[in-house]
Amino acid sequence: MTDGSERAGASQQAELHRLRGRVAALESERAHGARRHRGRSFLAALLIVIGCVLAPLAVVASWAADTVGDTDRYVDTIGPLASDPAVQDAVADRATDALMTRIDLSALLSEAPAADRPRLEKALGRLGDSLEDAVRSFVHDKARAVAGSDAFDNIWKQVNRQAHSSLDKALTGSGGGAVKLEDDTVTLDLAPLVDRVKQSLVDEGMTVAGKIPEVHTEFTLVRSDDIGKAKTYVRLLQLAGNWLPVLALILVAAGVLLSARRRRALVTAALAVALATGLLGIGLRVFRVLYLDRLPANVSQDAAGAVYDTMTHFLFTTVRMVVALGVVIALAAWLTGGGRRASLVRGLWTSGIGAVRSTADRAGMRLGPVGPFVRRHRTWITWVLVAAALLTYLLWSYPTGWVVVGIALCLLFLLAALEFLGGHRPDGDRPVTDSAV
Repeated sequence: MTDGSERAGASQQAELHRLRGRVAALESERAHGARRHRGRSFLAALLIVIGCVLAPLAVVASWAADTVGDTDRYVDTIGPLASDPAVQDAVADRATDALMTRIDLSALLSEAPAADRPRLEKALGRLGDSLEDAVRSFVHDKARAVAGSDAFDNIWKQVNRQAHSSLDKALTGSGGGAVKLEDDTVTLDLAPLVDRVKQSLVDEGMTVAGKIPEVHTEFTLVRSDDIGKAKTYVRLLQLAGNWLPVLALILVAAGVLLSARRRRALVTAALAVALATGLLGIGLRVFRVLYLDRLPANVSQDAAGAVYDTMTHFLFTTVRMVVALGVVIALAAWLTGGGRRASLVRGLWTSGIGAVRSTADRAGMRLGPVGPFVRRHRTWITWVLVAAALLTYLLWSYPTGWVVVGIALCLLFLLAALEFLGGHRPDGDRPVTDSAV
């Protein structure tokens, strides 16, 4: 009896030791798994953060590669400035100042031909008593008329094409060209416009203007003491080009895939990218104020502001596009999740479409084999629509924020149509009629 009790006690003791060992092993495995999970989560968060930091830099890299590095795109971007009144006024002022320093006022009337003298005296007499003021006003009127003409559009594009290499050199350190970069200033040579103004003056009877030699006067396009400091960084971004956006996207995607809760990580990452890129847009607005405030007094604030806005137009367009894309992706990821609020929204969506479908059924709508086909292949059709929307976005040249919103709304409409066509009927595919009710 005693031996049996001892054997039973020994067996229980051995079983207890075995269970304790098993529990210890499970706790050790659990602790190891928790450490591995924390390490994986940390790596996922790190990748997402790096991707979000690179997102605004990727926007600037695209601008550096597409606008600063491409002469044709640069000319297309800055070409509309030729019709900006502030730029036309500033150009007319520069041309007037250049010509006035070379016009001999004392010999102006005496050297004019007798046939042209009455017309010239009449034109100057209407502009004031002071000969200098009258001549300046007369020259400025002609310069402003040339700046506002269709010919100025061609002149503007011509001089900007010539100056692009200087701008490229200013911001990236590469390039060259006849236009020199001095004191961190990029300028345009307005000699072709001045030549047009001289010819206009000669046509109005101021033949002395025809004796003025070729005049080279400069219009400030970009001026900042920080150009030299930013040159290296912009050059690096230009070299990165369109690869930097791809790298940022890969890092964010890798972080989402490594996350334990991928849907939540995707929502967070999309909103973080949108926020980081939005901060870039705010920074560009703040820099605009600082940039214009530091310009010399002889530089037109309105014209400089118009040039800045035009040069950064592509940047702002891309910023708005990335923000819109981030918000759309975050909303899509949230709505397709299993959260209570997301389920409520989907339920309202389905119920609303179902109510419309029921009304159409009662009205005698017949879809034939379309309904059963859509119901059988709804998942595949949904993925095809999503892929088509994504392909449309990728193939769109320079998509804007409105393009992203438009594609999202079109996809939403098509998904609604899919839900409408594939809606289940209580009695099969036969339409419900009043007699059946």
